[in-house]
Amino acid sequence: MNDDVYKAALLRYLQEGRDALLWKLDGITEYDARRPLVPTGTNLLGLVKHVASVEAGYLGDVFGRPFPEPLAWLDEDAEPNADLWATLDETREEIMALYRRVWAHSDATIEQLHLAAPGRVPWWSVERADVTLHQILVHMIAETQRHAGHADIVRELVDGSAGMRATNSNLPDVDRAWWENYRARLEAVARQADVAEASR
Repeated sequence: MNDDVYKAALLRYLQEGRDALLWKLDGITEYDARRPLVPTGTNLLGLVKHVASVEAGYLGDVFGRPFPEPLAWLDEDAEPNADLWATLDETREEIMALYRRVWAHSDATIEQLHLAAPGRVPWWSVERADVTLHQILVHMIAETQRHAGHADIVRELVDGSAGMRATNSNLPDVDRAWWENYRARLEAVARQADVAEASR
């Protein structure tokens, strides 16, 4: 197989994660897009902002093709986690549009370079810093899909919506009562297992 075939496969998995992240913002209020639902503050809009920022670095700076827009939340003097939430001045539409611009920039990097093209990740340790486009594409797929998984859980906590993508939920086609019974059964098994473990 040639480079283009491998690149197309890798880009398909990356794009599936990108699309999933944005889909999780569909049909919810501004509050629900931003509100933190776990103790570390994870929120849907913040996940998109974070992944856009990360991708801009890995598929831009690493290959000498910096993303052309400044991302102030990544500056050295930015507060911790500034890339993981949206300020009042940052709209949902702006962050989503930024992510799409990052995609375009990244896709141009992927198009222009061979999978074996060398890059350097200055924020990694010296022994790991020298990379190839292939390595970074795999890394970016893992990063994006990991955060898409976070978004799955956060969106379910927001309003009960679940699923892998708009065209295929990848979930059984059952009603709410089935899910309630299923969850209750899992809860009962977990409690029984805990009692059994304690009695050993």
